[in-house]
Amino acid sequence: MLALSHTTVNALDAHAQSVWWADLLGYHEDPDDPNEPGHEECMIHSPDGSHRILFIDVPDAKTGRNRVHFDLRPVDRTRDAEHDRVLALGATDVEDCRTPCGKGWFVMADPEGNEFCILRSDDERRAAGDL
Repeated sequence: MLALSHTTVNALDAHAQSVWWADLLGYHEDPDDPNEPGHEECMIHSPDGSHRILFIDVPDAKTGRNRVHFDLRPVDRTRDAEHDRVLALGATDVEDCRTPCGKGWFVMADPEGNEFCILRSDDERRAAGDL
């Protein structure tokens, strides 16, 4: 059996990506090992410490579609409100996969083009009878 240690994301600028994703997710760096500009590896931690994301500098830009991506569920707002917040942080829209009945998600990309999805919140799913 294996346990997941952390999720690793290749980046052109590990520090900038760690700052952007920390702002997006409410994650933080280790105060005893802070991330600095120019660091080739930058780790961020979830508020409860249960998940970590490591950004590693690589020389080549992302090409093609991600093979793995994050599916993110809003905690304190709706999917559409979270979409607007994430756009304001510098993400871009890739695809609007919402359905006429209100289900679906947004596919977005971070500043380096890595895709992620914003799903409906649990409250939205519960209100629609999907939970």
